[in-house]
Amino acid sequence: MSFAAPDAGVLNVPLASLPAIVLDTETTGLDVNADRVIEIGAVRLFTTADGHRDTFSSLVDPGQPIPAAATAIHGLSDQDVASSPQFSEVMPRFADWVGPSVVIGYAIGFDLAVLKAECARAALPWAQPRAIDVRHLVQVLAPELPDHALETTATWLGVEITARHRANADAEIARQVFERLLPRLRDKGIRTLGQAEHAIRRRASAMAAEDQQGWQSPLRDDTSQTSDVTALSRIDVFPYRHVVRDLMSAPPLETATTTGLETALAIMAARRVSSLFVKSTEANGGYGIITERDVLRAVANHGADALRMTAGELAQSPLITIRDDEFVYRALALMAQHGIRHLAVVDETGTLIGALSARDLLRQRAEEATRFGNSIESAKTPEDLGRIWLQLPAIVRALLLEGVDARDAAAVISRELRALTRRACEFARAELVESGLGDAPEPFALLVLGSGGRGESLLAMDQDNAIVYAGDSAGTTPDAWFARLGKRMSDILDTVGVTYCKGGVMAANAEWRMNERRWRETVASWITRSRAADILNCDIFFDARAVYGDQNMADRLRDDAIAYAQDARVFLSLLALNASDFSSPFGWFGQFKTGNGRLDLKKHCIMPIFSAARVSALRHGHAARSTVDRLMALKALNIVSSKVIVDLNESHRIGFDLILRQQLRDLERGIPLSNGVAPAELNRHEKEELSWALSRVPAVADILGTPTETFS
Repeated sequence: MSFAAPDAGVLNVPLASLPAIVLDTETTGLDVNADRVIEIGAVRLFTTADGHRDTFSSLVDPGQPIPAAATAIHGLSDQDVASSPQFSEVMPRFADWVGPSVVIGYAIGFDLAVLKAECARAALPWAQPRAIDVRHLVQVLAPELPDHALETTATWLGVEITARHRANADAEIARQVFERLLPRLRDKGIRTLGQAEHAIRRRASAMAAEDQQGWQSPLRDDTSQTSDVTALSRIDVFPYRHVVRDLMSAPPLETATTTGLETALAIMAARRVSSLFVKSTEANGGYGIITERDVLRAVANHGADALRMTAGELAQSPLITIRDDEFVYRALALMAQHGIRHLAVVDETGTLIGALSARDLLRQRAEEATRFGNSIESAKTPEDLGRIWLQLPAIVRALLLEGVDARDAAAVISRELRALTRRACEFARAELVESGLGDAPEPFALLVLGSGGRGESLLAMDQDNAIVYAGDSAGTTPDAWFARLGKRMSDILDTVGVTYCKGGVMAANAEWRMNERRWRETVASWITRSRAADILNCDIFFDARAVYGDQNMADRLRDDAIAYAQDARVFLSLLALNASDFSSPFGWFGQFKTGNGRLDLKKHCIMPIFSAARVSALRHGHAARSTVDRLMALKALNIVSSKVIVDLNESHRIGFDLILRQQLRDLERGIPLSNGVAPAELNRHEKEELSWALSRVPAVADILGTPTETFS
């Protein structure tokens, strides 16, 4: 029995969350074709939620004498393996234990070659596992080491060697070496399995000696993942394209707790609905819900007497609610999580505005959506988050293959980025409590800023977050706790694949972690001073969205900032000038100006448009966050040519589409993600679209009221 195929999308998994095992073998010698396996040892890369680390260990009867030279190295003699099973018995058990995991090892090419030869002798099928050689990674990071033996590398990284030349001991040393390499790899921009393979391939000449010895290359040739793309394109994209308000029933039907069940049932029948909200008659009372199933259960339990009961006696509370602007796949996940068929729909203020039932969703096939929508919230460990996060590119790829507007795909990315940030905060908070530092000393809110708040994230994302809390001032005990929270949360996100913000816009840093009073003072100073850095800070702050904690505190702060900015004409003028300050991407004869073959499409296309739309929203007091909503609000005012708005909206869409498609191509090849698009990789139609979109961007001057000479 051979190794199972890896899970779809494994190349996109962060190395720190890789579902992997670390393997080592002991053999009768170093001839991969003639020598035999006498021990297989392996260890899981990560522990389980309860701290257990699974291992595999088995001696193997090689069917031939073990040379004394080999015994001198690993200590295994003929007597040690005399009663051990043969390879044909051990390998199927080992393959089952490995499953679809990636196989890691130090000089793993030797182990793979020996296992392949043994499978051939035993007439067992062989399929190359997805594998990575830790030694190759060391060669990428530290080519200057005197040699790349395991002992040398372990000493370099400070890994203690307590045992050597037994399979499980060597596998454990290799595991620790791999873990010590992870932060160094991240510093080099190598975060995913695909990026690691890409970096190793660039040093192909270093593996020539291994090839000559007959070692098996751990790198596979199937980097295109074409089969994965085809399979994933079959998911139902409707739940990712529509939000709850598109399907909900509104306004919500409600009745009082004192209403008789017979009357309540008559209301549902007359209105052809399957649920009814029950409003408490008490002061500040909330809602419950009664459904058809509640009525059926009551009749089954009480017979005809059930009809004399009141709605209040049967109503279920508290309500399970969902925001009207959430995607449908999130509603499906919530229903599955709670085992219910009805959701109460609320607006951003928490006001009940509608109902959503499973009946509304029956025509949708959304199993994939349900699994993904519920997965981040149900993650048990930070490592789980990294494995879950790998699904996102596959979802984006499927959406684009279905012809979905790329900005809808970006909205899904943003939604999950916010969920990921919230879950990372929950993990960090729990760790602080468990470590004896206590729970949050003050009410607080965690904000996601910039594109994540606008709903316009791309796959090349970093962290933009902030914390606002009640309390006195930075440097006090409350801030010390929140400093630890922000740091641990940022570390978790970086490990998962949402990298540290290069500009430092993270709650881990004091300037993005303040109490409510100091935040107001800071925003006011940004607006009044209007320095270059202040303008940038305000830009991303206006798109803030609370993802955890006190929603009202966050909303008050953002609303006040927008109101303050609306009256600051000098500040708005500087924002407009900043938004219009970009250079032409065209060179001689209309050719694209590229750097290393790439054109930064965020800088030259998306950013001027979303910046201009934000300035317009501030000027006119619009609370909308997304660029599309802001452009449509401006269009409704009839103060800018409708054609300009339509063209900029289309340019915005094209920019997102081309960047996301490039990022998906880069992911498959293990190339670090950026916002750069390679014109040489575009087909004729895409190049024409790109040229058209870029030629329309200077029209942002019509929105900003800046002269066309501003564009250089």
